Amino acid sequence: MNTTMLGAVAASLSLCASGVLAQESSIFTWEGEIEIGSDSVIDSNTAGNEVTDNYLITEINMAAQFTPTFSAFLGLTLESGLDPAYNGDGTFEGVGLYSHEFGVQFDIASTSIMLGKVHPSFGTTWDSAAGFYGATLAEDYELAEQIGILADVSLGDGSTLSFGLFYADDTALSSSAFTDRGRNTTAAGGAGNTGQLNNASIQWTKEFGDTAVLVGARYLTAGTGDVDDETGFVAAVAHSLGGVDLFGEVAAFQNYGGGTDDATYLTLNAAYGIASNTTLSGTYARRDLDTAGVTDMVSLAVEYELQNGVTLGGAIGYSDDNGTNDTLLGLNILIPLGG
Repeated sequence: MNTTMLGAVAASLSLCASGVLAQESSIFTWEGEIEIGSDSVIDSNTAGNEVTDNYLITEINMAAQFTPTFSAFLGLTLESGLDPAYNGDGTFEGVGLYSHEFGVQFDIASTSIMLGKVHPSFGTTWDSAAGFYGATLAEDYELAEQIGILADVSLGDGSTLSFGLFYADDTALSSSAFTDRGRNTTAAGGAGNTGQLNNASIQWTKEFGDTAVLVGARYLTAGTGDVDDETGFVAAVAHSLGGVDLFGEVAAFQNYGGGTDDATYLTLNAAYGIASNTTLSGTYARRDLDTAGVTDMVSLAVEYELQNGVTLGGAIGYSDDNGTNDTLLGLNILIPLGG
């Protein structure tokens, strides 16, 4: 187990905490969201696939600005379905609490440096695609819950260069309270699960007018029992045209997850706002793995925002996972917190 980095974070916080708490100029902020939803397979050609997961996800993100250049952050998630034995059919089963981010940030001129449990930049579908099922497949390659060092550099032309060194969290923060999801160890293997800062990502983003683009790459060192190191590339574009928000992202991998497979992911998403409080969206997503085959997914969604900021959402989807055909129904309510 490697605890050096989190120890450094804790030491940094303890050195300044008592003095800062007494300063009126200290700024503490927080925001979050409660999501209560239902994700169902309402029809399938495979026995046992017709299940309904009634779930809860509460996420809270906090920050403390100790000085103009130094701050700390903490992100907590209360989530159902964390029991490793959960089969996806139940109501608020296996609720657990864990930290998805924790660390310190230094802002120096045009550069921001983050140290701790972080979220390296590689792709943006989970933030950019609209609709209940908009990011379902792309979330496979999201780099969440990593221990490392990240840097964002503003290049002054509307673009940002982000890069980092990291490894999959194997500290006590990879576990969870109430329902224990199990602590990660390097013995579990998997690309990037090395306990060392020998994994890297880099991403360039730029906005100009109604268009935003990104390109990125990552290198994840093979873990215990893996075949080879993983390399990955991602590119995305977003554009607003006549009231329609268009988004597309493609990601390609060699030795995906440290195994023998190459993998390709594609997400195409379009969203259209009606009046000021209703959004209609559609998504086509594709996942192609050498041995597991091809998954195609299409969905249509609607979201309605109430005057108090609460959003009601619903979607219908269809998935063809290498011959397994499922019809999907998703419903949720999103309740904003803080601000």
